[in-house]
Amino acid sequence: MESSAVADCLRDKCILITGSTGYLGKLLVEKILRVQPVVKKLYLLVRAPDATSAEQRVLSEVIGKDPFNLLREKYGITGFHNFIKEKVVPLAGDIVDGYLGLHNSRVHALSEEIDVIINVAETTNFFERCVRHGDDVAVVSATEDHMAEVEPVAAAKSS
Repeated sequence: MESSAVADCLRDKCILITGSTGYLGKLLVEKILRVQPVVKKLYLLVRAPDATSAEQRVLSEVIGKDPFNLLREKYGITGFHNFIKEKVVPLAGDIVDGYLGLHNSRVHALSEEIDVIINVAETTNFFERCVRHGDDVAVVSATEDHMAEVEPVAAAKSS
């Protein structure tokens, strides 16, 4: 598939992206905005306690970084800020929480609007470990007081 075909698939789409503060996430967000400026919206889920903190985190850890220099040059500073404000919507949440840490009403509204979900997020909990139970794998998280099974994951079976 040619890159122009991929860009055309994103035209007028609302996209939810997890992991936008990571290395690949920043590059992905910049690339989408650069090659498909008529994307409708990019919802960026970031780990934050509230909307204000999410916006600050997106501005400082994503939009404010060097990969966005080409877009800043293309639109100028004022045009760039207006473009970002029109296209990018920070969401305060967390991939490890149910419904991504979003309120039920927000989840419902997003489910009506989102066309594409791109997950480039990762967790960096060094207290997690994977445990094999027969053909199943479970992610186990260690807390201060106990070990709690987080999520069983079906292991791929070779045939």
